[in-house]
Amino acid sequence: MSVRCALPADQPRLRRPGALSQRTPRPRRRFSHPRLPRQASSDMAPLPASDDRRQLRRTLRRRRRLLDERAQRLASMSLARQLMQLAPLRRARHVALYLPENGEIDPTPLVDWLHQRGTRVYLPVLRPLVENRLWFVHWRPDTRMVLNRFRITEPDLRQSGERIRRLAPWALDVVLMPLVGFDEQGHRLGMGGGFYDRTLAFASREHGPRPTLIGVAHHCQQVERLPHQPWDVNLDMIVSDQKVLRPANASP
Repeated sequence: MSVRCALPADQPRLRRPGALSQRTPRPRRRFSHPRLPRQASSDMAPLPASDDRRQLRRTLRRRRRLLDERAQRLASMSLARQLMQLAPLRRARHVALYLPENGEIDPTPLVDWLHQRGTRVYLPVLRPLVENRLWFVHWRPDTRMVLNRFRITEPDLRQSGERIRRLAPWALDVVLMPLVGFDEQGHRLGMGGGFYDRTLAFASREHGPRPTLIGVAHHCQQVERLPHQPWDVNLDMIVSDQKVLRPANASP
C-alpha cells in the first residue's frame, strides 16, 4: 500500500471568510503537537500493505500534519475552488461542514461563497444523551462556540435558541465530511468513533430524502486500497485539493 502525497502548487489566493474569522470566538485548538520537520513528497516512505485501520489512521494523520501552514492554506483554497464547481453545492440551500482539527483540510474558505448564495451553513455537534450521534446546528457569525468533550470546537447548545436552529440530517442538501484516508473506489477512513456512520446510516436507503455526502481530504491522504466495513457510509464524491472522485457505487 502506498500513499500519494504531493504539496499543492502555488495558486492565487481566495478570500478567507473574514466576517467569521473576525467575529466568531474560537477556543484554543484541540491539539498541541510539536512542530514536525517538513518533508518533500518524494521522501514519504510507502505504507506497508495492511488492513490495520488503527495504524493506518496514525500514519495518515501524521502525514497531513507534515504540511506546513502555507501548504495547508493553499490546499484549502484549492479545495474551495473544486467544491464551487460541483452542482450539488451550487444548488444547495443547507450545507453542513466542519472546523478543521489536527491537520484536516480546511473547508471554511467556502463559507463566504455559500452565504453570498443565500445558503445556510451548519456545524456538527455531539448529540446530548445519545452516544455516537451528531446534530447539525446553523452556524452564524455570532454563534457562541465551546469545546466539547473531545476538545473539538462546536456551537454552544446552552445558548438560547441553538437547539431550535438545528436541522435534521435528512433535510440537509450537502454534508462535507472530514476524512483520514480514502481510495479510488470511494472507500473512506474516519476517526473511528462512528459518529458520521451512525448519524447518516439512513442515507443507504433506496427511498426518502438524503443529502449528498462529500468526503474531503488532502491529496496525500489517498491510499491504493482501504479496508472497508459493512457499516461504512458510502460517499457520493470525494474531493481533495487536486481532484474530484466519483465512486462507481455512488448514488445517482
